[in-house]
Amino acid sequence: MASEELASKLQRRLQWEEGDSGLQSARGAAPDPELQPQPPAWAPTARADAELSAQLNRRLDINEGAARPRRCKVFHPYSEFPEFSRRLIKDLESMFKLYDAGRDGFIDLMELKLMMEKLGAPQTHLGLKSMIKEVDEDFDGKLSFREFLLIFHKAAAGELQEDSGLMALAKLSEIDVALEGVKGAKDFFEAKVQALSCASKFEAELKAEQDERKREEEKRKLRQAAFRELKAAFSA
Repeated sequence: MASEELASKLQRRLQWEEGDSGLQSARGAAPDPELQPQPPAWAPTARADAELSAQLNRRLDINEGAARPRRCKVFHPYSEFPEFSRRLIKDLESMFKLYDAGRDGFIDLMELKLMMEKLGAPQTHLGLKSMIKEVDEDFDGKLSFREFLLIFHKAAAGELQEDSGLMALAKLSEIDVALEGVKGAKDFFEAKVQALSCASKFEAELKAEQDERKREEEKRKLRQAAFRELKAAFSA
């Protein structure tokens, strides 16, 4: 019985493939769900071909400079910027964190505005947007630490215009990487020490606030110690 039913189904499917199903639909007959067309066996191959085609097209776009670069999930500054010393990268990271007021790992438009004002080179709104756009690899409208390092890389390589905002940022920072060279000179760190000794007003204010907090913390600890001594004296 089962074999007869299977044979009947196969026959109906053959009739449908030959166009008989079209005549049945014209007469108002409901199509048999079991006779609905199935995905062709070559569908996985077609999908693989489409993926390969997409990869080839992206490679073509990359070669022509028309593709957005894909960012690595993990950023390794020492391997991606081998021309910078570890000490320089750490110094630049400290500077980046100093102006990252939101502590979100990015310097946005307003934070960049504040940075340029503190460095003594204020920029217009359009100027700030242009600065970000020049190194904004992922098109998110803000500067990541990698993009921040890219500013100094471009400055040292002579890839920035002399009157650009990014060049002003690089020159007015604690150390002029473009002047010293990315490979580093013998007196590079001597220049760094000299630059650090000329801290900006903003950094001086920040240090004063930190010192004030330390003094308050020391006073609080002294009060707690005195209270404990007094309590111990009454307990005895």
